[in-house]
Amino acid sequence: MDPMKVEVKEIESLFNLDPYLKPFEREIRRRHGVFQDWVGKIEKLEGGMETFSQGYKYFGLHFLPDNSVVAREWAPGAKDVYLTGDFNNWQWEATPYKKLDFGKWELHLPANPDGSAPIKHLSEVKVIVRNQAGHLLDRLSPWAVYVKQPPKEANQGVNFKQYVWNPPENERYHFQYPKAKKPKSMRIYECHVGIASQEPCVGSYDNFANNIIPRIKKQGYNAIQVMAIMEHAYYASFGYQVTSFFAASSRYGTPDQLKRMIDVAHSHGLYVLLDVVHSHASKNVQDGLNQFDGTNACYFHDGSRGEHTLWDSRLFNYMEYEVLRFLLSNLRWWHDEYKFDGYRFDGVTSMLYHSRGIGEGFSGDYNEYFGLNVDTDALNYLALANHMLHNINNECVTIAEDVSGMPSLCRPIAEGGIGFDFRLGMAIPDKWIELLKEFQDDQWKMGDIVHALTNRRWKENTVAYAESHDQALVGDKTIAFWLMDKEMYTHMSTMSDPSLIIDRGLALHKMIRLITHALGGEAYLNFMGNEFGHPEWLDFPRAGNNDSYHYARRQWNLVDDNLLKYKFLNEFDKAMNELEERVGWLHAHPAYVSWKHEGDKIIAFERGGLVFVFNFHPTQSFTGYRVGTNWAGTYKIVLSSDDEQFGGFNRLDKNCKHVTRNEHYGGRENFFEVYTPARTAVVYEHISD
Repeated sequence: MDPMKVEVKEIESLFNLDPYLKPFEREIRRRHGVFQDWVGKIEKLEGGMETFSQGYKYFGLHFLPDNSVVAREWAPGAKDVYLTGDFNNWQWEATPYKKLDFGKWELHLPANPDGSAPIKHLSEVKVIVRNQAGHLLDRLSPWAVYVKQPPKEANQGVNFKQYVWNPPENERYHFQYPKAKKPKSMRIYECHVGIASQEPCVGSYDNFANNIIPRIKKQGYNAIQVMAIMEHAYYASFGYQVTSFFAASSRYGTPDQLKRMIDVAHSHGLYVLLDVVHSHASKNVQDGLNQFDGTNACYFHDGSRGEHTLWDSRLFNYMEYEVLRFLLSNLRWWHDEYKFDGYRFDGVTSMLYHSRGIGEGFSGDYNEYFGLNVDTDALNYLALANHMLHNINNECVTIAEDVSGMPSLCRPIAEGGIGFDFRLGMAIPDKWIELLKEFQDDQWKMGDIVHALTNRRWKENTVAYAESHDQALVGDKTIAFWLMDKEMYTHMSTMSDPSLIIDRGLALHKMIRLITHALGGEAYLNFMGNEFGHPEWLDFPRAGNNDSYHYARRQWNLVDDNLLKYKFLNEFDKAMNELEERVGWLHAHPAYVSWKHEGDKIIAFERGGLVFVFNFHPTQSFTGYRVGTNWAGTYKIVLSSDDEQFGGFNRLDKNCKHVTRNEHYGGRENFFEVYTPARTAVVYEHISD
């Protein structure tokens, strides 16, 4: 097929899934046409995406087999470009680049007379740019792979410095395990290497590999989503203000230590997702991308379109050929060099609708998703990224952080979609926080809960989560803290006096997680520590807390202490994951909700061969409660949040068998009767016909 041809082979299947898209067929085809134009242009000028997406092999600093060095940059607004550093005694203008076509610059340094490389491993370098006004500006290469912040005692400021990373072959880490296969059901553990340490310090890649990965595996998760890996100057930004896109954060260790961490994850069978921030970039100039060539453009739009005022950051120019090369090559770099398996794209909603303010909602009117409301250039970049990633690895999973609900975002490109595998179910944690903040338990509406958990686009997969890192930050509260607050400091011991607040908190924490896991999507996500109800907020070192690391860590000792009740939440989380692994409800068809009774506060549904019953009533238990099902036969409890090992009251006999009666109930063909205690979630499995 001519790559320039506008053809969407399977577009009719998109309209069969969602007939409301039919009036927008012309624009869907036009969007796909923009994508095809770019694929054709890349094919014509580069020989294909394979070469185009490996720009990291061309740009940046490279050591050739004879130990000579070649360096290349793209700086279209520069008048002159130089390389300086330890190797030339910091003579800024002694080592000039040669100007090439299309804003590119190139430098060749021969090997030393003794055959050694002219630039040594771990020596410091800088790119010097002369702008059109004749001023010399010091910069870090956008393609730098190792940058470090000077230690405070060096008294050299806080700007990151670029160091050459070229260790001897015998010191390099070599991967021992293959990349992970895509799980049928994704149970994702969202994590941050720096705060994974129990000690009040920045955690390391080695600590995470040795101590945290075994915990994650034992807990029943099969994927990790690693935050804050691309280097960022401001630690408290959670990695969302990237300064060096190709550099693995040196806060946690060296590039080789990150490789080992990923390899250890693969050795445990864990799928490793990278948190990608291509929606914007830090405004830092001396150690960021901003104004690299001495102009306000280069990698970004000039003027207001290049500024994200709410994030105080720069917005990429997705129309620019070399910007697309940079971003696609960045994804390819993390895939090729570090063996990441999949990618979670941050800020997709902001990329597509960057004129909207944070928190500005979407009504669901399809006109919001088309026309001038959407940044077509950003949409095209995302399609190209998905196209490239899925072609180089058919086991790759991509996740969009999107709150807009844009139709076709998670449908194949061949249908006219954008090609993501999942989107985050961002309305779900908002609903739980709303209920916990604003309503008493007896005011919770079962219909609202079910709607929040099931309101997702048909055949567009969703990652469900009850809370993420956002709710853990200082100024907000985790679900555990909303439920139990200061009581967690006085009544979480198994030896302490009974507490109604703790009993309620433990019960609802388990119920909220299980119903989100089972009803909310096609994948599940948990943020590190929330599985056991981590009691305190996240607060990174800053001037306001005297640069303290006290809250920038995870207190694993709490869950490891057998005398504390955190173990109950942890054990339930593990049991929930293990049951999903055995049954596979996440990759089963969406649930059928047969019952949502506002007075009784009961929700019942079927999914993956199981029947789930949730009693959210604060005080009322029910005997002989009818539960509808389409599967006739005998049922038995396989998971109960009321078990003693989960901090419950052991009010249910798990050996009891429940036999269906052939009578219609709740829209189903049969029903069986159960005892459903207050604030309890119970899962029943069909064991015989």
